[in-house]
Amino acid sequence: MAFRVFIDGHVGTTGLRIHETLAARSDIEVLAPSEADRKNPAVRRALLLEADAAILCLPDEAAREAVAAVADSATKIIDASTAHRVDPAFVYGLPEMTATQRTKIAASRFVTNPGCYPTSVILALAPLVEEGLLPAAAPITLHALSGYTGGGKSLIEKWQDPASGLLGLPYEAPYAFDRQHKHTPEMVRFIGLTQAPQFLPAVGPFACGMRVEMPLHAAVLAGDASAARIHELLTSRYEGEPFVRVAPLHDPFTSEETSLDPQKCNGTNTVELHVAPHSDGHVMLVGLLDNLGKGASGAAVQNLNLMLGLPEATGLVA
Repeated sequence: MAFRVFIDGHVGTTGLRIHETLAARSDIEVLAPSEADRKNPAVRRALLLEADAAILCLPDEAAREAVAAVADSATKIIDASTAHRVDPAFVYGLPEMTATQRTKIAASRFVTNPGCYPTSVILALAPLVEEGLLPAAAPITLHALSGYTGGGKSLIEKWQDPASGLLGLPYEAPYAFDRQHKHTPEMVRFIGLTQAPQFLPAVGPFACGMRVEMPLHAAVLAGDASAARIHELLTSRYEGEPFVRVAPLHDPFTSEETSLDPQKCNGTNTVELHVAPHSDGHVMLVGLLDNLGKGASGAAVQNLNLMLGLPEATGLVA
């Protein structure tokens, strides 16, 4: 018998891709309201209660309301919003984060999807803090470039509007320099930092894809930290993981213009990590992923598989 899954908010970018992935599966029955009832609270609540699992692709407040609506039911919840990212009642849905994380996800009723930016940042930096190669108090700066779908409906409409001319932009457009980004708290918590990093996100003239650059100055590295040691640690940590790939180490670092293409992992549930040494002892870590794949819908499906006791990689492209 197929599991019943309700995607609450299935017409958004994340919800649409999840629906597309699940609709092709015989082990999943996707529950959906009629177009007329899509925003009807009573219909949505009935579907939430009927489902074996629900994936919330909603604004934060609506996600909190949906969770409250099923509090006394058995419905499993995967929240793709930022509402519960650091809520202790929710398990953080990044299976590769620790040796026991996927077991926790599989056993939990409430799981929160990671943010797209934090996914590669946590996977790259948390092992360094754990191993003492990067102090928890180290000042960290992050520069990230995302496709415009990462900003949701309003940003998509803005960038796709021919009058804006943004799709012809020959450079990236920085944003959110003046405030703490909503993804910062989960980075602090799950990397194990004692202070927030300086996070500098930007949007590029492409729909999907993401590159996150994590420069580590030689002065902040500790112990026997070096590019080779960091690469060895990450390679060992993610050996056998189907959706985390650590690129070979090149010392000195050499790359072509397309080597760190933010669109390289598009259409997959893979995050690719690079370690780039510098002759002065600095190290640059780089994460590449699809902001709507491993950064959103792919992560939700991966967590869904675990929570329903299905093979983790079902329906996903590595």
